[in-house]
Amino acid sequence: MQRITIDPITRLEGHGKIEIFLDEEGEVANTYFQIPELRGFERFCVGRPVEEMPTLTNRICGVCPEAHHMAAAKACDAVYHVEPPPIAKKLRELLYSAFYVADHTTHFYALGSPDFVMGPDAPVAERNILGVIHKVGLEIGSKVIQARKYGHAVVEMIGGRKVHPCTSIPGGLSKGITEEERQEIEKMGRWAVEFAQFSLKLFDDIVLKNSAYVDMIMSDAYTHRTYYIGMVDENNKVNFYDGKISVVDPDGRRIGKYAPHEYQDWIAEHTEPWTYLKFPYLKKIGWKGFVDGKDSGVYCATPLARLNAADGMATPRAQEEYERFYTTLAQQEYERYSSTGAGKVVHQRLATHWARLIELLYAAERWVELATDPEITSDNFRTIPTETPTEGVGIVEAPRGTLTHHYWTDERGILTRVNLIVGTTNNYAPISMSIKKAAQSLIHKGTVISEGLLNRIEMAFRAYDPCFGCATHSLPGQMPLEVTIRDARGQVVEVLKQYC
Repeated sequence: MQRITIDPITRLEGHGKIEIFLDEEGEVANTYFQIPELRGFERFCVGRPVEEMPTLTNRICGVCPEAHHMAAAKACDAVYHVEPPPIAKKLRELLYSAFYVADHTTHFYALGSPDFVMGPDAPVAERNILGVIHKVGLEIGSKVIQARKYGHAVVEMIGGRKVHPCTSIPGGLSKGITEEERQEIEKMGRWAVEFAQFSLKLFDDIVLKNSAYVDMIMSDAYTHRTYYIGMVDENNKVNFYDGKISVVDPDGRRIGKYAPHEYQDWIAEHTEPWTYLKFPYLKKIGWKGFVDGKDSGVYCATPLARLNAADGMATPRAQEEYERFYTTLAQQEYERYSSTGAGKVVHQRLATHWARLIELLYAAERWVELATDPEITSDNFRTIPTETPTEGVGIVEAPRGTLTHHYWTDERGILTRVNLIVGTTNNYAPISMSIKKAAQSLIHKGTVISEGLLNRIEMAFRAYDPCFGCATHSLPGQMPLEVTIRDARGQVVEVLKQYC
């Protein structure tokens, strides 16, 4: 059996490798998407005061510390049975919206767009952010830098630091914003709306007007019919900070919604011995392996999933783009959905890049809405907790998927147990399935294995914007290890194994 290894995988946060096994006929027999790193936050947080979690868990990585900061703060609110005042929620969401603009900008331009701007088969030395800037011009590159700069500036104003915010505490925030800061935040937000619209126009010109790219997006190689989850507000519109988690089946029918404290009624986790990541699935459906369809509990939680799980966007320009997205990619299903309430769904995973830009526009519009709220500068930004701490769950939508923090404490607020289901972990099963399907579609008997072909397989996981710094956990608590000892001539002397 022939073995093809892609190691390391490029343009992701963390580490990972893809193993592809070919049978004697040269067809793909199986693939493994393996995560060789371990982060032990669920264990070493035990014994810490729960109020430390918003600043402790956001050290998991520097890509989306704001997401962990918010999920942890909401979990702390629940642990202390305290309801933050409306202004605190609005300030948190304002920070979070600005973060989303910076994060989605990073993935689209630095991680995702090189495959489309430079081409999936372009030389690897050119298929990166520098190649993109060289091709599209320095002016666009400066816009990307400006979008990230403005996003982090708002995070610093509200959150106290640009990278690891520290102001969300049980019951609200430790500080508010001044009128001068509000005016500056509003100005930056209005620029971000224009930038988001510019990015969507760029996607139109580079991707949607290229028939080869559209054919690739719509191809079966990158298509999976799974369940989808995503946070929605009371009107079933997409929301990143607060709401319930909507669950829809592969036909686009909503099968239910759950509040944060109900997540264990819906989500369970499966483990495999060959990776540190766990595989969440819908408990009501059950784990049926790495297969899609209605009978499989595998679900997806991405920008595409959030759009599929919602009835629309809560801001006007984003809603227009949302409608164009579905009328373009799912015309028949969208028409059926409009009249029957079922069928609005897009299963093409490369379309996630487009969905991400629609969310970028929504986040920018929401940024301006919150910055112009007449009460946003109020000093009523915290409710002091008075209840005995017990147990609590906090959920937000991280850019990469639904993020759940679940804490248990003793009566002093000391953590006795922690469970984290992070954005990328939700998608581990569908990512693995997408890699296998792409490999099976692209590799056949006699196929020349080129770097460009392997990159097209990497594109299957890259659409999910995976981030493994905070995703890796091991349920059994064992660490498989293999050490190969070689002599001075490179000959293997001994192989030592533990839990392999």
